[in-house]
Amino acid sequence: MRQVPVAPGTDDAGATRFFYAVRTTGIFCRPGCASRLPRRENVAFFGSAAEASAAGFRPCKRCAPEVEFPAGTPDAGAGGGGGAGVAMAGEHAAAVAKACRLLESAVGASEAAPVLPELARAVGISPSHFRRVFLTATGLTPRGYAEAVRARRMREGLARGAASLGKSRTAAATPTTVTEAMYNAGFSSPGRLYGNGKAWAMLGMAPGAAKRGGDGEAIRFAIGTSALGKVLAASTEHGVCAVFIGDDPAAMEADLRRRFPRAAVSPGDARYADVVRRVVALVEHPRGAGTGAGAAAANALPLDIRGTAFQQRVWKALTEIEPGTTSTYARIAADIGMPTATRAVAQACGANKIAVAIPCHRVVRSDGGISGYRWGVARKRELLRRESEGG
Repeated sequence: MRQVPVAPGTDDAGATRFFYAVRTTGIFCRPGCASRLPRRENVAFFGSAAEASAAGFRPCKRCAPEVEFPAGTPDAGAGGGGGAGVAMAGEHAAAVAKACRLLESAVGASEAAPVLPELARAVGISPSHFRRVFLTATGLTPRGYAEAVRARRMREGLARGAASLGKSRTAAATPTTVTEAMYNAGFSSPGRLYGNGKAWAMLGMAPGAAKRGGDGEAIRFAIGTSALGKVLAASTEHGVCAVFIGDDPAAMEADLRRRFPRAAVSPGDARYADVVRRVVALVEHPRGAGTGAGAAAANALPLDIRGTAFQQRVWKALTEIEPGTTSTYARIAADIGMPTATRAVAQACGANKIAVAIPCHRVVRSDGGISGYRWGVARKRELLRRESEGG
């Protein structure tokens, strides 16, 4: 008899309230999926589909674990249930899964991704209703999903190029590998990849650098002093890629090198001092962070923001929190259309490398408690105090 992986500490009745991911395949499923059972040592458990996605796993195409069902209805992939509510949830799951397959097939064939009316017609749902169903299930619009698929295929193709280059350091192979990755990812021409800075938004670096695993990318850094402690600022040629706050300059530099292991990290020259001064000023006057009122100081700093599609959605939502106010992890999850992704939102906040400029300090617990700040709870409290007092 087939057995479903069960999360530690759960019984059979609670088994459908988790998702399991398989490290060897990079795919996550809902319990009861008909796919081949993995070895227990290769399984990781998550409380929501968003958490699994945030950890880098892809949704299974058989059980559509990214589809969210109404409370109290059985999961479509796990079977069970009758009634109109379950049937409708199952129809929506099937529609979203079919649309995802159509989008992925088009991207894989380097064809134009089907637009919303075409997808809606293919699944038999009105365009406006299908857009809501798709957004609720995946957290993305169909167009956004297609872009995410292209980005994933591009990163995977360049990663394979990096692996092969590690075995044979032949620079002559670089253009071919990047070009192949571009077409395999569904870009019909270089203009589609490089236009409007799309490659940088997708990869956080030039495609050639991504293919080399970041080798050769130059990152300058310097450390200044603020009222909240030492402040490390680091930049690529495209903008500030890291802002750390701490007490130990050597530890902060080591952390920077750990986060960018294959880049050429070096101290900035005298001209970089101006960037550090502006970053320190932002730390000491955090009301300038974000896109709300008084955000001119942060907007004057060009940022090189790198992260998964989910992380970037969370970070964008953080910049929209008005200075002097706070939000909660649950509210941010709801704002991005994924109300069950509270823990994944907290993880995305914790993964933020650009302190204050991306104001993750403005997010608190649902009870108003201050916790979970990478650079120290005391600093988070002080940043909020300064903002509330107009600093």
